[in-house]
Amino acid sequence: MDYRKLGRTDLDVSAIALGTMTWGEQNTQAEAFEQIEYAKNANINFIDTAEMYPVPPKAETYATTERYIGNWFKERGDRADWVLASKIAGPGNGIDYIRDGSLKHNRTHIVQALDASLKRLQTDWIDLYQLHWPERSTNFFGQLGYKHNADEDFTPLEDTLEALDEQVKAGKIRHIGLSNETPWATMKFLQLAESRGWPRAVSIQNPYNLLNRSFEVGLAEIAIREQCGLLAYSPLAFGMLSGKYSGGAQPPKGRLSLYSRFSRYSNPQAVAASERYVALAREHGLDPAQMALAYVTQQPFVTSNIIGATTMAQLKSNIDSFSLKLSDEVLAGIEAIHKEQPNPAP
Repeated sequence: MDYRKLGRTDLDVSAIALGTMTWGEQNTQAEAFEQIEYAKNANINFIDTAEMYPVPPKAETYATTERYIGNWFKERGDRADWVLASKIAGPGNGIDYIRDGSLKHNRTHIVQALDASLKRLQTDWIDLYQLHWPERSTNFFGQLGYKHNADEDFTPLEDTLEALDEQVKAGKIRHIGLSNETPWATMKFLQLAESRGWPRAVSIQNPYNLLNRSFEVGLAEIAIREQCGLLAYSPLAFGMLSGKYSGGAQPPKGRLSLYSRFSRYSNPQAVAASERYVALAREHGLDPAQMALAYVTQQPFVTSNIIGATTMAQLKSNIDSFSLKLSDEVLAGIEAIHKEQPNPAP
């Protein structure tokens, strides 16, 4: 396993991170513990969660994922071995059961969310605390075009950073990160941090996979030049790139089979492109999922590739993707498909 610097910090994080959003919905605590133990033995030291998890979000399972992780720390006593990342939710997305439902990235909500996460995680600090998605209306979660709302009222970025700075000084957070963010706000957060002496974002967690390479357009250069690297989520496009949905298959335990809300990666264009990527992998004797994951991990703007799995077989195969080095021929094949069907599932 390789390790990469988290932004400009002194933290080294594994090139593959353990994602957790299925824990408490598709995975039991016992299964979560098995995944954590295997990942640790594979030299993964980076684990990512969120107050909203598991996904799909429900009031009855709210924050179960953080509780599972906290129970692991309590039982194993290895909190210091992990770089722990979590997130504060933003408004919308049908989560009106979190706090008062009108979620803000202001001091009140940040303090409430952070303290609750620390209690569930049974730890005194979170290494990387991220804004899960913007409070303002902008283009994320599959929305390409930007529609400006001049009358929108959202917490000024200055107020958000000042509140996070207070929590860093209190020792509850070591570093801050962004998620589902745009180039404008990423640079604005960085500029404000440097001019005001507030915490500087060390990472940005956005979707990135063979069906959605939109990060490359405006954010990849920022990630490299500003040392605010990508924590890539959905690297398998909810399993579409694994080949398990090929030919219209609907595996009974697949997320796209179980939950109708996840249509982002199953539109006709995405299905067609997925079939081509899967065929390319098999043409070269590669596991389709490992090819897709290896492509993400090797990008120069990626700090860590967040993998998630519901079975141990999936987890082991996903972690093994780290050892796969894609040939020039495979990379050329990927680019040829991308040129003909660019970003079918943004």
